Amino acid sequence: MSPPMKFPAFTRLPDQAGIGLKSEHLRDLLGRPPAVGFLEVHAENYMGAGGAPHAFLGLLREQYPLSLHGVGLSIGAEGRLDSDHLDRLAGLMKRYEPQSFSEHLAWSTHDDTYLNDLLPIAYTGETLRRVADHIDEIQDRLGCTMLLENPSTYVAFAASDWSETDFLAEIVRRTGCGLLLDVNNVQVSCSNHGQNPVAYLDAFPVEAVGELHLAGYATERDTLGAPLLIDAHGTPVADDVWALYRHTLLRTGPRPTLIEWDNDVPPLTTLLEEAAKADAALDAEARRRNGATH
Repeated sequence: MSPPMKFPAFTRLPDQAGIGLKSEHLRDLLGRPPAVGFLEVHAENYMGAGGAPHAFLGLLREQYPLSLHGVGLSIGAEGRLDSDHLDRLAGLMKRYEPQSFSEHLAWSTHDDTYLNDLLPIAYTGETLRRVADHIDEIQDRLGCTMLLENPSTYVAFAASDWSETDFLAEIVRRTGCGLLLDVNNVQVSCSNHGQNPVAYLDAFPVEAVGELHLAGYATERDTLGAPLLIDAHGTPVADDVWALYRHTLLRTGPRPTLIEWDNDVPPLTTLLEEAAKADAALDAEARRRNGATH
C-alpha cells in the first residue's frame, strides 16, 4: 500500500483536454478565451521576477486552471537537488497556486553543468532510493504532492534490475507522489526497445495517474536502419498514440489530458482541434463507464 498522503491530492484539474501555453497564442487566448480544460506552462519559463510573461500568465490564471510542468529539477541526478532552483519553483507555486505540478523521471545536471536534455536512468535499487529521496525533498519544500512523468528513452541500461513500471510503482509507494502518464512516451520508448506498448500500459500503476500527456513523434532511422522514434512535440498526435490513449482511458478512466506541441507551433485552432479529439475520447469513456453502472 502507498503511504498516507502528507499533502493535498495530486490533481484538481478537470477531466478535460488542456493545451500548453505558447506566446504565439496569447492574443487569441486573451481576446476570446476558448473552452479548454486547462493551460500548462513550463515552470522554468516563469522563474524571473516580473515582465510580460508574468503579466500575461496572471491574466490567464484568472480564466483557466493551471498545470505547472518542470523540466529542470534533474530528479534522477546523482548529486543533490539545486536548492536555488527549488526555491524559485516554490515561489512560483505560491504565486500562481496551480492545480498540478509535475516533473520528469530523468536527469539533466552533473556537478555545476546543466545539460539541455532529459537523460535516462538505470532502474536499480540505488537509483530508486535517490529518486525517492529527491521527490520527498521536493514535496516537503513545495508542500504539495507532485506528479512524476514516465520518460521517453532511446537506450536501456544493462544494469537495470527493475522494469520501468515496477520502478514507478515503488516510487509511488515510498513517496506518495502521483504519476503523469505520457502516452506518446510509451509509444516512443516501447517502439525503440522492441516492447509491446499495450502490455506496458497494462502493467502501469494507473491508480496513481493524475494527468495524461499526448504529443506527436518524429521517425528517424538508427545506424542499423531500424525505425527510431523521437519525442519531438512538433506534429499532430499519431494514430497509434490515439489508439493507445483510448486503451489507457479504459484503465484510468477520464483524466486531465494535455496536448503537447512545443516545436513548429501551429495556429491555436490546430491545437484546439487536437484537444477536441481528446475531449471526444474522454466523453466516450465517461459515457461507457456511466452506462456500465446502470
